[in-house]
Amino acid sequence: MQNGGTHYSAFHSVTAVVGAGVLSLPYAMSELGCVSHDRNCIGKEVTFSTQHNPFVSLNAIYTWLALYSPASMGSDKPSDQNSNNFSSIADEKSDTRLQPAEGSEDQQVIDERTERQKKIDDWLPITSSRNAKWWYSAFHNVTAMVGAGVLSLPYAMSHLGWGPGVAILVLSWVITLFTLWQMVEMHEMVPGKRFDRYHELGQHAFGEKLGLYIVVPQQLICEVGVDIVYMVTGGKSLQKIHKTACKNCKPIKTTYFIMIFASVHFVLSHLPNFNSISGVSLAAAVMSLSYSTIAWAASVHKGLQADVHYGDRASSTAGSVFNFLSALGDVAFAYAGHNVVLEIQATIPSTPAKPSKGPMWKGVIFAYIVVALCYFPVALIGYYIFGDKVEDNILISLEKPAWLIIMANAFVVVHVIGSYQLYAMPVFDMIETVLVKKLNCKPTTTLRFISRNIYVAFTMFVGITFPFFGGLLGFFGGFAFSPTTYFLPCTMWLAVYKPKRFSLSWLINWICITLGVLLMILSPIGGLRTIIIQAKNYEFYS
Repeated sequence: MQNGGTHYSAFHSVTAVVGAGVLSLPYAMSELGCVSHDRNCIGKEVTFSTQHNPFVSLNAIYTWLALYSPASMGSDKPSDQNSNNFSSIADEKSDTRLQPAEGSEDQQVIDERTERQKKIDDWLPITSSRNAKWWYSAFHNVTAMVGAGVLSLPYAMSHLGWGPGVAILVLSWVITLFTLWQMVEMHEMVPGKRFDRYHELGQHAFGEKLGLYIVVPQQLICEVGVDIVYMVTGGKSLQKIHKTACKNCKPIKTTYFIMIFASVHFVLSHLPNFNSISGVSLAAAVMSLSYSTIAWAASVHKGLQADVHYGDRASSTAGSVFNFLSALGDVAFAYAGHNVVLEIQATIPSTPAKPSKGPMWKGVIFAYIVVALCYFPVALIGYYIFGDKVEDNILISLEKPAWLIIMANAFVVVHVIGSYQLYAMPVFDMIETVLVKKLNCKPTTTLRFISRNIYVAFTMFVGITFPFFGGLLGFFGGFAFSPTTYFLPCTMWLAVYKPKRFSLSWLINWICITLGVLLMILSPIGGLRTIIIQAKNYEFYS
């Protein structure tokens, strides 16, 4: 039929020309050096920029040709043909950008970046070695958890009393085992990806920036706080050995003993990664079980004290309340292993057939059995024997026999040496990551030597300046360990898995969160008060 008028020709031409390809015009304009939303762009000469990828620019030219070619203008095919053409162009563009041609400059840049990233990961402490066995997990967790905190548990019991004390000890053991299981499970919850660091899991749960802001400050406070407390613990244990072994010798300042203890870490801190400190960690785990056994066995041997009393050791109601709150922090400090659990699991090899959570959980169960064998006898027997007269470190209450006290304190020194290194390793990883990835420093032995020595010197200086052992336990235990141990894993679990409201999982997690938040708010108050009281009669660097 040839009876169509001019208006037929008009809308046929419009239909032929104006197809889905019009949607590609902003893309083509932007790729050819002319931004589509810029009014001044119209009428300008099209020029190529040397910054453009030539393949992308060719795609843009092809888009223009596809729109205005005679074939397309005279075609009777539906407009979705142009859409298909544009889809193939977009796919080609996407493929060009995501998969640069082999041997191209872009591919070389990506290869160099990937190679550099791999070298950095092989150099950083957490990701440099992944050949650990399940028993590495066991003694690393024992070393991380059974530390100086166990020696303060009888003292905490004297403030809590029998009923609340036993309940809080058991409840803390159950809750922290549950939250530790959550972290082990979440380590590889995304197929093909491992969350090797606590803050990486936080970023996955809360977002890239918010996850860092939530996790990193708390983890740093916790790990640096532990190292400071262990500086004080190691120094005071050395001082106790000196006093017991040489009662007629001239007294030596606590400051010097802390410096002696720190001198060991100026050497050990240069071990590169977790697996390299496995021997130190194993020795520390054995020592923790040994001095815990000595603590309760020597208490049994000493026998029930004649003037033992289990009442309130404070002289006022306010004192009782503050002491109770501080004791909560002491208990929280005793369960502090969560801050390094993901970093420990990162050292275990993992495959789809054999994920790392299997051997990791096996090690955790073993570690928690050891924890129970250490904590409950020391706390209950120590409080039963000495009552409200027990010291904040039970080994101080045990004055005889001298050789046993010396041995127990020597075991404590060995243990806190290993624990210090275990908690320092994630801090070293953070420091070195910032230096190498953010500040583009070259990953060298010199860089590691300087940065780690500065960290050890810092913790030594703070420990020397504020050697308030009991108060430090309560303050750091509540302020830092409560979030990272008691409720942050539960919060991440809810954010990631989103269990049904009022389901068993939802209720358990919210109970843990509520208890953890209360612990975080209340216990630092008591710990801070203890520090203030002890500081009244303290002379700096005495």
